Amino acid sequence: MQLARELRRTIRRLVRDTMGSNLLEFAVALPLLVVFVIGMFDFGTAFNLKQKLNNAVRGAARFGSSLPTDDLTQPTPTSVLAMRDDVSRYLVSAQINDCALGSAAATPSGTLAWTFTANSGCPGTLTLTIERGYSFPVTLANINNPVNVIATHVTISYPFAWHFNRVIQLLVKGATYAGVTQISTDAVVPNPN
Repeated sequence: MQLARELRRTIRRLVRDTMGSNLLEFAVALPLLVVFVIGMFDFGTAFNLKQKLNNAVRGAARFGSSLPTDDLTQPTPTSVLAMRDDVSRYLVSAQINDCALGSAAATPSGTLAWTFTANSGCPGTLTLTIERGYSFPVTLANINNPVNVIATHVTISYPFAWHFNRVIQLLVKGATYAGVTQISTDAVVPNPN
């Protein structure tokens, strides 16, 4: 009987010690787990945004390459505004804040290039550049000299706010992480002859 009581006390003591160490391990591991999960969520969201921005500029470049070029002598060509509106509509339909891009004014930024900047309701500045006279060399078979191809080039730079900054302080008090990063992408589509 005495032996059974001793055995029970020993088992209870071991169970209590194990529970305490399990609780301590959990308390140490939880912040790491939270940082890891939020980091995965943030990077996944940034990657998804990059893919949607790729689709937006590809669609706008494809659309722009099919538009006429007879209005390019105007200060703000109608075709360029149509491309800006195409990007804005795509962002809104993809449930991305377009930062009021649809009402942004164009600024000439070179020969046959216009830049739109918008920052209404965004953590930074969205920049859209549309270049209707972009050229790049292509070497064709049986021709020694490269030929310049005229294309439509659309570039976007979008501000992405990381949520990771709020969580990193669980590991290191007072630590900060870059809050906003510009995600950029571009697309080039040759203009038809």
